Amino acid sequence: MKRTIYTIMAAAAMTACVGDLDTLPLNSTEPVAEYVYGNSEEAYLQGLTRLYFQFVTNDLTDLQQMDGGASEIIRAFWSVQETTADAAKCAWENDAWVRALNTNTWNETQNDAVYAVYVRTMQGIALANEYLRQTTPARLSARGVSKELAAKIDVFRAEARFIRAYLYWMALDCFGSVPFTTENSPFGGTYFPSQAPRADIYGFCVAELEYLRSADSPMPEARALYPRADKGSVSGLLARMYLNSKVYTGVERWAEAKSVCEDIFTMGYSLSPDYAALFRGDNGENPQVRGEILWSVSYSAEKTQSYGGTSYILSASLASTDITDQSRPNGQRNGWAGLRVPYEYVSRYFDVKDPDYAAGSYDVADKRGEVFYIKGRSESMEGALYSFMNGWSCLKFNNIPSGQTDQSFLPVSAVKAFSDIDFPMIRLAEIYLIYAEACMNLGEPQTALPYLALLSSRAGVAPPSEIAPAFLEAERARELMWEAHRRTDLIRFGLYNTSDYLWPYKGGDSFEGQAFPAYKCIFPIPPTELAANDLLVQNPGY
Repeated sequence: MKRTIYTIMAAAAMTACVGDLDTLPLNSTEPVAEYVYGNSEEAYLQGLTRLYFQFVTNDLTDLQQMDGGASEIIRAFWSVQETTADAAKCAWENDAWVRALNTNTWNETQNDAVYAVYVRTMQGIALANEYLRQTTPARLSARGVSKELAAKIDVFRAEARFIRAYLYWMALDCFGSVPFTTENSPFGGTYFPSQAPRADIYGFCVAELEYLRSADSPMPEARALYPRADKGSVSGLLARMYLNSKVYTGVERWAEAKSVCEDIFTMGYSLSPDYAALFRGDNGENPQVRGEILWSVSYSAEKTQSYGGTSYILSASLASTDITDQSRPNGQRNGWAGLRVPYEYVSRYFDVKDPDYAAGSYDVADKRGEVFYIKGRSESMEGALYSFMNGWSCLKFNNIPSGQTDQSFLPVSAVKAFSDIDFPMIRLAEIYLIYAEACMNLGEPQTALPYLALLSSRAGVAPPSEIAPAFLEAERARELMWEAHRRTDLIRFGLYNTSDYLWPYKGGDSFEGQAFPAYKCIFPIPPTELAANDLLVQNPGY
C-alpha cells in the first residue's frame, strides 16, 4: 500500500486511485489490522481522507456491473434530484437509468442511478463507522498515541461524524427507511443491519449535528479548513434538515430552522458579488466565492479525474459540435450531448424573451438566466425527449476561471478534459432561502425580506415586497438550479407528484405531463440489497 499522504480533499487530496487510500477496507466486514493506524498522524489523516474521497470515488468494489463515472455519488444524486423533476432531462435513451427517471416511471426494478445513491451512501456510512471504531480513546491509548495527536484525531472524528450525517441525509431523503448502523453496532460476516424509520434516522442526524455545532464539539470553527467540513457546514446541513422536517417526520421545525440560520449569519459568510463566479473553474481558490460556501466537494482536472461530479455536468451539457463555438464555451473538451433544460422551465422561472436559435441569443433580465446556450437548438422537447438538440443547454458550471477570458482559455485542443469546479454542497444563498421559508411559516416574513433583497440585487432584479410559497419555490428554482435540490424542494412544496404543477413528460410519456403516485416521493430499496439482507423491507408501493 502506498503511504503517500494527501492533504484532505480536492487539489492535493484526491491525487490517486482508490488503492492509494486503502487505509480502510471498502468491505465493511473486512477486519482492520491495528498496525494500519499505529501512532502516526499520517495514517489517521489518510483514513479521514478516505471518507471525503467517498464523494468523488469511481471505485466499483461494491457496485455491480456499473460504469465507474456513473456510479460516483454526486453524479448519481444529481441525476435523481434533477432529471426526475422539471429542471433537467437526459437524452441518453440507451442508458438503463435514463428513461425511468426522465418520466417518473421507475419501479422496483434496479435503476443504476438510484442504486448508486443507495450503495454509495451505505458504503460511506460503513466507512465512517469503522473509522470511528478505530479512533476511540481506548484504542488510541492502547496504540500509544500522544495527547497532542489524540486531540487532532478528535477533530478528525468530528469531521467523520459530519460526513456520516450528510450521507444519512442523502439516504433518508431518497429512500426514507434505510439500514441504520453506528460505530457501536455489531459488524462482521454474520451481522445484518435492520432498517430504522425515517423519523428515527432524522432524529439521530439532528442530534449529531446539534452536538457538532456546540461549544463542546471539537469540530473546527466556520471557514477554517476549506474544503473540509467545519461548524458552518454542520449548521448548514442542520438548517436543511429542519427545513424538511415535516416531510421526514410529520413535525414542523420552523423555529429551529430560523435559529440555526441566524447562528450562521454570525459566522462571517457573505454572498459572492458575482453569481457566475460561484460555478467557475477557480471557485475553490476565489476568496469571494469561498466566502459564500459552507461546504463543497472539491474537484481538480489533474487530480480527481472522473466522469462524475462537475465533469459530468460540464460534458453532458454540450454536444461535440458545440465545443468549437468560441462564442459560448464552458471550458470543457468533451461534449456528451446529454443534459438540457426544458424550455418551459426556462420560460416559467426566468421569463426569457426573443430567443433566436440561429444566432444563439435571447433576452433575460435576471443575471442567473444568462447561463443558457441555445445556438442550433429547437425550443420544444415535444416528441423529441431523446433528441439532445431539443431544449436549452445549461452552462451554469463553467471550467474557465473567472479571472480569464474565454479567448485566453482557448484553443480548444488545450482545454481540460476534466473539471476544476468544486461542487457547492451548501452555500449561504441556500441559508437565506431557508431563513425566508422559516420566517414565512412563523408569520414573520418581514424579517427575511432584507436577505432576499440581497439575492435579488445580485441577480439584477427587483426585490420582493412580500414572501409567499409560490415566490420561494420559484426563487429556489432560479438561485439553486442544477445544484441537486429540485426534487426535494418540489416534494416539500407539494408539487412533485401532484397535478398542481405539471412539466414535460412528468409521470409518463405524455409531453403534457400528469400526476404520479405519492409513494414515488421516495425510491425503492434496490432488489439486490433486499436479496442480500432478509431484514430489509421494501418501501410501500413497490
